[in-house]
Amino acid sequence: MKIIVAPDSFKGSISAEQAARAMAQGIMDAAPDSEVIELPSADGGEGTMANLIAATNGRMVTHQVSGPLGKPVAASYGVLGNAETCVIEIAEASGLTLLSQNERNPEHSSTEGTGELIRHALDAGFRDFIIGLGGSATNDGGTGILRALGMRFLDASGDLLPLGAGALDKLYTIDTSSFDARIQDCYFVIASDVDNPLTGPNGASRVFGPQKGANRKMAEALDRKLSHYADIVENETGVSLHDYPGAGAAGGAGGAFLAFFPAVMKRGIDVVLEASGFSESVASSDLIFTGEGKSDQQTLSGKTAFGIAQAAAVHGKPVILLSGVIDPESRKDLMHFFEEVHSVSGGAVTEKQSMDNAYVHVRKRAAEILNAYLDNQPQSN
Repeated sequence: MKIIVAPDSFKGSISAEQAARAMAQGIMDAAPDSEVIELPSADGGEGTMANLIAATNGRMVTHQVSGPLGKPVAASYGVLGNAETCVIEIAEASGLTLLSQNERNPEHSSTEGTGELIRHALDAGFRDFIIGLGGSATNDGGTGILRALGMRFLDASGDLLPLGAGALDKLYTIDTSSFDARIQDCYFVIASDVDNPLTGPNGASRVFGPQKGANRKMAEALDRKLSHYADIVENETGVSLHDYPGAGAAGGAGGAFLAFFPAVMKRGIDVVLEASGFSESVASSDLIFTGEGKSDQQTLSGKTAFGIAQAAAVHGKPVILLSGVIDPESRKDLMHFFEEVHSVSGGAVTEKQSMDNAYVHVRKRAAEILNAYLDNQPQSN
């Protein structure tokens, strides 16, 4: 029996790689003769790079770049097993986790370090890119990325604006004359599970600004500044980012890629499944396990587990969902897309116990679930 294990991370407890290993060991405990393929997955957010490296036997390259507030940080990009595709997560150099709670300030934080990573990859000869846009600490419309690659953002006096979103309302013109020419020889796939526009009530500033340190007044001011920025971008490129789906991802960095790069935006899980070879593996499989920390209605909006279920359905393959917690009100809806739906917590295992010792409990539950699944299968003569 060939079984694929393709979970996302169980946030707050174990990574996608650890969850896949725990599920795989549980399966082998129950059915030692099984062939198990581990394909840890993600939806374009944090962990995407590590999962793709693991799934394709790739490697990591680390450089010192500018952090969200300009302090040097060690950040990595991934090289997939094909040795041609470079994976960059915005969270690596420009992520929220790089700042303490008190340091979070979307007026000053910048994506410059992410642009520096792209420049390092260009210097190394890479021209095919996957960019993961989850987990940013920024709201600068991707201007830091563009600056690191040679673009200049000028006020009415011809002076450079400071980094960050705070002065974007002073933007008068964008000088693209020194923008890295190598970009036009590249292909960028932007992986994101966010389709928010750049501005407005559902835009980058008002929806995501608060988690990055903005109060309501600051979020409204940032929205106005990004709107002004979008006006200037439209004058320069003809691309209107205000209402463009996905332009609001990563504090507007999605918009920078859409306006200035040869880029296509795709649902994060689809990018991951394509790059990891999931479709090829699932076609010859008998069963798939997936899971995440908590499954609820959000799961059905394009999260990893739902993407796995959709891809498997194309080939008519059953998928078992094993998550840390299953929202009771969402169980019925989840059952429409998964062969079985299970949680690690419940019964004798509390939610806290399942998180504190997740690896052991995921392994044990995977074995129990597979034993029951096999017992219910019709016996062949």
